[in-house]
Amino acid sequence: MWFKELETERLHLIEIGHHHAESLFEILSKDEVTKYDGMESLTIVEDARRLIDSFKSAYINKRGMRWGVILKDSGKFIGTVGLHQLSLANKRAEIGYEIHPEYWRKHFTSEAVNEVLRYCFEELRLNRIAALTFKDNIASRNLLKKFGFKEEGSLRSYLFLRDQSHDALVFSLLNTEYCQLRQQSVQESYRY
Repeated sequence: MWFKELETERLHLIEIGHHHAESLFEILSKDEVTKYDGMESLTIVEDARRLIDSFKSAYINKRGMRWGVILKDSGKFIGTVGLHQLSLANKRAEIGYEIHPEYWRKHFTSEAVNEVLRYCFEELRLNRIAALTFKDNIASRNLLKKFGFKEEGSLRSYLFLRDQSHDALVFSLLNTEYCQLRQQSVQESYRY
């Protein structure tokens, strides 16, 4: 399995290397980004390099994939989107994402997630994509629902961040649901 770079109308989704460490650090050192990310904010650039190494290791061991989100028009690295808990044998993964706050509410996350979902269901032939989110993360919950993810329940005290336990909400999207939503979208586009 080689790393597959992806493309959307406005974005390149690329393999993350050490040359992206400064940009990744700039994003993940912000408390407003990591508030719901399940990890503490990074404090030194070396932490970003270690994180990039963990992305590479997960990919080599077929346990995950993480793409850097790059704006086509400027080449700016604005975040990441990717899969963890990947199990090709069980045809499932979990999706996660983070974008620099300067690019929030501009639909870049939706655009990147949409392409990763397409890749997962149409090319990797996965059957289930899950997502975990903090209960208070309304933006992420709304994004998942927009793509047809169903809320399955909560995991009590599942996440520990900033000296406090937090419940996590579990969402999932199945391949059959994804295909049905894609078909509806195509049919609606023909109406106009």
